[in-house]
Order: sequence, then structure tokens, then C-alpha cells
Amino acid sequence: MAVFRIEKTRDYMVMSNHHLRDTGLSLKSKGLLSMMLSLPENRNYTTRGLAKICKEGTDSIGSALKELERAV
Repeated sequence: MAVFRIEKTRDYMVMSNHHLRDTGLSLKSKGLLSMMLSLPENRNYTTRGLAKICKEGTDSIGSALKELERAV
């Protein structure tokens, strides 16, 4: 499992743009990973938990997560 490190400050965060430059990832999976990195560690990271704060449903989020798993 890959480990991503980010630096969180008060009103913004700094993250690597490595996943944003990966041409093998779809825009949906890049956005999902960026959003997940910005959430607090105690957040509910299940597909249902992510679907509550996203416009997409659990199936769409699940497919994006599978794409991210394949890319790692």
C-alpha cells in the first residue's frame, strides 16, 4: 500500500503533484485522491462515507478506488 504524506496548515495543505501528472489515471480518480488527502485522518473513508460528501455514488467511487489501487 502506498503512503502519501501531506503538510497541513491552517487554511491550506501542500501535497505532491505526482498523482496529478500520472497520465494513466482518469480525472475522476485524481480528484478523488486529492480530496481524500485533504480530509482529516478520522474521516469515514468507506465508499458510503465518501459518497456522502461527493456528487457521485458508491459505484463510481468504488471504480475510481479500484483504478487507484491498480496504479499503485
